[in-house]
Amino acid sequence: MSSPGSKLPLLLYGILLCSSFAPLPVISSKRRSIGSGGPAARDSASSWDKREETARDGEYLLGIKRLRKLYCNVGIGFHIQVLPNGKITGVHNENRYSLLEMSPVERGVLTLFGVRSGLFIAMSDKGKLYGSGHYNDECKFKENLLANNYNAYESAAYPGMYIGLSKTGKTKRGNRVTPTMTMTHFLPRI
Repeated sequence: MSSPGSKLPLLLYGILLCSSFAPLPVISSKRRSIGSGGPAARDSASSWDKREETARDGEYLLGIKRLRKLYCNVGIGFHIQVLPNGKITGVHNENRYSLLEMSPVERGVLTLFGVRSGLFIAMSDKGKLYGSGHYNDECKFKENLLANNYNAYESAAYPGMYIGLSKTGKTKRGNRVTPTMTMTHFLPRI
């Protein structure tokens, strides 16, 4: 008969043998559980999540410039044009002054630059549109996608003021229009 002390090493060997075949927990390289590991593991996991979140937020669009014409389907239909004298108007037939460079400056905010005239579209504190030779805060607009797939452009400097065209092609003051009015609905066209 074998003594109980001789079975102990055999029992320990059996436990070690069984545990070596048990599957190990797998940690994905994309997502890490915040609860696993010590403080260093939590810090690296949260920094990974932050990097992944910022990549999702559309930072890749920063710096991409789009050449477009902004079409407003009000009246007979107009494209916004930036004239060399700084006047912003609507023109029915697209022309060289209606080509705009749309450059994002931050997430959801962009500038509208008249390629031919060399002027930025800007909005004053009174809601008047004008062409600015220099970039400033009045040149920034929030691009809002509407339910009808048109865009509305709200002044970033003066919230609640929108770019709008009347049915005759004249610009409307930003404080007199709302995004529910079709005169503020624009379609970027190539």
